Amino acid sequence: MRALVQRSHHGPRDLTLTTGLGRPAPGPGAYLIRVGAAGVNFADVMQTRGTYGGGPQAPYTAGFEAAGEIVGTGPGVPDPLPIGTRVVGAGPGAFAQYMTMAADDVVPVPSGWSDAQSLGLVLNWATALAALKPLGEIRAGETVLVHAAAGGVGQAAVRLARHYGARVIATASPGKHGTVGALGADAVLDSRRDDLADEIVRVAGGGVDLVLESVGRATFEASLSVARPFTGRVVVFGAASGDAALTTHDLVFSHPVQVKGLHIGAMAAAAPVLYRSVLDELGALVAQGVYPPGTPCVRPLAEGPAVLEELAGGLTQGKLALDPWR
Repeated sequence: MRALVQRSHHGPRDLTLTTGLGRPAPGPGAYLIRVGAAGVNFADVMQTRGTYGGGPQAPYTAGFEAAGEIVGTGPGVPDPLPIGTRVVGAGPGAFAQYMTMAADDVVPVPSGWSDAQSLGLVLNWATALAALKPLGEIRAGETVLVHAAAGGVGQAAVRLARHYGARVIATASPGKHGTVGALGADAVLDSRRDDLADEIVRVAGGGVDLVLESVGRATFEASLSVARPFTGRVVVFGAASGDAALTTHDLVFSHPVQVKGLHIGAMAAAAPVLYRSVLDELGALVAQGVYPPGTPCVRPLAEGPAVLEELAGGLTQGKLALDPWR
């Protein structure tokens, strides 16, 4: 079996293509998946650096999102899906030709979609929807700020926020403004401008009702500053530029806003009913055509280290994927 193995916590440069590995065996409550396409996420970059909370220790087979075919079932799976069912889900060791996934963590690939097109369903789109609805409590007519809007979660969030009737202000680097604007954002701002907070307030005509914050240190202060006092919500689900601090003094005296944290995997484990409601709504959005098949950029498995370096450097747009058979 071919796989990408992370040898250290020195970043993607120590991610190496390895052959001759044994095929994993599905444990209790798990499926064996023949991976058709593996999703690439910024969390993969953080894991290679050892900065992802609770992440694996090197050496490890990298990746944690994939879609593919069930080719084996471990003991104890209630009402197992048939062998041959194509599913998308999350689990360790996704940058490989075979991996295992907990049965509770998979959903069938939507009818008519390829494996690659389904990537993002349980991570990017689920994160965007959870941030907007159950946590962000989005309402029609509100103004939503989406940071890193050209990324996988960001693009999904822009589409969904517009669907739910919100006005969308997005941030992205200048070379990506056209992509974000085409998704329906009402305004797209340079995320690196020095007066970002002032410009957001100017464009919004005041504060914003909901902020989707995934950048961290570079934008967190601006996010807190532009959210409406007391009624404004800031949902934090990433820190691509590094961690940012928030004190009780900040919340009481400087930024009296509602701050909520989100990790979609943690939601699935700690609040399974809520997570399942998110997946059910995504299914309805697929049926309605609001959530279209994905169009990821799929690269050969051997290019994984380069893909992660490009992602870390802010050089990519949209969903990224690896084909373990190329």
